[in-house]
Amino acid sequence: MDFVINTFFDLDYVAKKIISNSKYKIFILNGNLGSGKTTLVKYLCKTLDCTDTVTSPTFSLVNEYLSPSGRIFHFDLYRIKCIEELINIGFYEYIDSGNYCFIEWPDICINELPEHHKILLNLINQNRHITFK
Repeated sequence: MDFVINTFFDLDYVAKKIISNSKYKIFILNGNLGSGKTTLVKYLCKTLDCTDTVTSPTFSLVNEYLSPSGRIFHFDLYRIKCIEELINIGFYEYIDSGNYCFIEWPDICINELPEHHKILLNLINQNRHITFK
């Protein structure tokens, strides 16, 4: 699925489409700095009826949110340099928990993941383009 985002209303619609069409609970988000990864996660969490404040886990590496469907884990792996660091933060326990996991900057773990969805975000001419697979 491909989307072009012009307004925040569009993000709400896209998040609902992504969640309603997902087969898996693990999502990797790829995109340059400022492409809207964390903003999209905010809308995905909102779609899952999460009322927690969703923020970037840049410094904490993982944020945990609550929703009626269970816990939601939001990762920012930008600063992770090796698999041992993933082990140290308990990454595999989160991934194997059966809860929703949204992973920004997933390159370090891509070969370690079970089945998952891919979300690619690009900023082109002031519009965000989102591809969901």
